Amino acid sequence: MNDPDGYFGDRVAETYDDSTGDEFQPEVLAATADLLADLAGGPGARALEFAIGTGRVAVPLAERGVTVHGIDMSRAMVARLRAKNAAIGVTIGDIATVRAGAEGEFDLVYLVFNTVMNLTTQDAQVECFRNAAAHLRPGGRFLIEVMQPELRKLPAGQTLVPFTVTPARWGFDRYDVATQQMSSNYVTLHDDGRGEFQSIPFRYAWPAEMDLMARLAGLRPEHRWDSWSRTPFTSESTKIIATWQKA
Repeated sequence: MNDPDGYFGDRVAETYDDSTGDEFQPEVLAATADLLADLAGGPGARALEFAIGTGRVAVPLAERGVTVHGIDMSRAMVARLRAKNAAIGVTIGDIATVRAGAEGEFDLVYLVFNTVMNLTTQDAQVECFRNAAAHLRPGGRFLIEVMQPELRKLPAGQTLVPFTVTPARWGFDRYDVATQQMSSNYVTLHDDGRGEFQSIPFRYAWPAEMDLMARLAGLRPEHRWDSWSRTPFTSESTKIIATWQKA
């Protein structure tokens, strides 16, 4: 991947907000922003979004009176954000290493929509937790929203889990359970008969593993939910929304 914007260049940025997924629905975005605003401390609080992208979450959070800053490596995605709200500051760079503002400046750091898996090594994920902790004031929170690996759908010897099957588009995840590496793969058939294949690499992490990463960063476990309405995380949950607090 030679594009400085990574997998989120102009082509993706142009249509990113057109998604019909649940996370893009107004009622889900409202619940997301409400919970984040509450965790940050309400109007006047300061929040930092890792991988802020087009501002899907940051813009409604800022509308609730929270001062939001962001970090993102994709200038194409950030350009979309600035067209919506130019007052939201963004630092361009890697969420595992780049600093935005002074140490201890933020009440909340958050990383949503599976994006922690875009850090494809355990070392990078550990550094992401450390970077979040460095930005937090004492008592501040780090929040992650991430899917639970669908390994229960894998019979012995199988590595693929399909998630989209239509006449024009096929999507499947490929898992390597020995390394926790996975990829989301897409085959698209265009109207002119052309076929296109795209593969995006990820590394999944278990809740207990993230708790250990948090401990290494000086953070302690706090909440575990499986929705933005704070329903409890269970063994049947398909995602986790977890928070850790700076001592």
